[in-house]
Amino acid sequence: MKPLILVIAALMLAANAQAVVLEGIGHATIYNDDLESARQEARKAALRDVSLQYETRISSRDTMENGVVTESRLQVASSSRATSVKVVDEYRSGNLLRLTVRADMSESGSCSAGEAGSLRKRVAVTGFPMVYPDQARIGRIDDAGEILPQLLQAELRSTGNLQVFGATTQRLFSDLLNAPTQQKFNNRLTNVIQVARELGVQFVVAGVIRDVGVSDPDAWGSSVIDRLQRGIGAANQNRRFVADLMIYDGFSGSPIYQERFQTEAQWDAGPGSSDGFGSAGFQETRYGQAVGGLMKDMTSAVNDALACQPFITRVTRVEGDKVTLASGATAGLRPGDELKLYRSGSFFDSPGATPELQDSRTTMTLNNVHPDFSNGHIPVSGGQINIQRDDVAIVW
Repeated sequence: MKPLILVIAALMLAANAQAVVLEGIGHATIYNDDLESARQEARKAALRDVSLQYETRISSRDTMENGVVTESRLQVASSSRATSVKVVDEYRSGNLLRLTVRADMSESGSCSAGEAGSLRKRVAVTGFPMVYPDQARIGRIDDAGEILPQLLQAELRSTGNLQVFGATTQRLFSDLLNAPTQQKFNNRLTNVIQVARELGVQFVVAGVIRDVGVSDPDAWGSSVIDRLQRGIGAANQNRRFVADLMIYDGFSGSPIYQERFQTEAQWDAGPGSSDGFGSAGFQETRYGQAVGGLMKDMTSAVNDALACQPFITRVTRVEGDKVTLASGATAGLRPGDELKLYRSGSFFDSPGATPELQDSRTTMTLNNVHPDFSNGHIPVSGGQINIQRDDVAIVW
């Protein structure tokens, strides 16, 4: 009996370890003495607060060999589930209602993106420069830095989940060998923010091609013996492909996802049959097919990483109680949709820091939706809540 009790106790402890009890605070404005509606809005805001507390945990893992980082992974938890939600405090001051809720938070098996899941977020895919361009001479695949992101764009567009914009000539990193470490430590990701602002996107996908070298350079000699060995399969004709994929938030420049993708396969292209990274000859090689499979993995990684992110768009104009946004029907917005407004601000003593978002406690309702922009009304004048151009609207 004792072993059974110990097993049950261990299972209960393991289950409890998966959940975290957190408290969140939400505010809402009471309009026309409609306390119940305000209470529901405050509860939603409190649950968002709890969710952000739980989901902003960042985990990273670095693998080192001989003092050199050979693999780096960064993950941001973004899927959670709230259970046993209880209102522990309710306070009203005039037309302002404040709720404090307590909930058990745990990671859900699948992402529950809420209303944001039906909207198409804007993503820009930049170039994937090669760390060692000389490795591309065999097979003449020196165009991989521009062709790979173009192929990634096509794969992402085919899924239909995102609005994809191309910026394959943009290079985000000046130090390819250490990218993105340099960008992260000096906290100067202004190039990410600049690219995002110029293209009007919410996220920026970047990458670096680390390795396209052959396993045995001597196997590619021009002598009769070298050609004979290749012909009978006695030479090692394998070739490596290693690329780092990074995704950045375009509003803050902060990294939200990073992973290394790698494969190795036989480079069985005949002389002159491969002319470029995305050529027909390249795709017919076993190496090209292996890289193609890796591209599908990259596509899935981008879709999965962004699926649970909220939908964010910029405020472009405020006129009284009328607010215009930089997103419209192409993003999936429709008349009647509601978005929360947040003020974006930074501090003078931290010019390079991530902008902070402050909840304005105001929801706008869309009235007119056009392909590239939309506008709607808020209950009060924008000047009263200090909403202005370059603030943001969010759908969770």
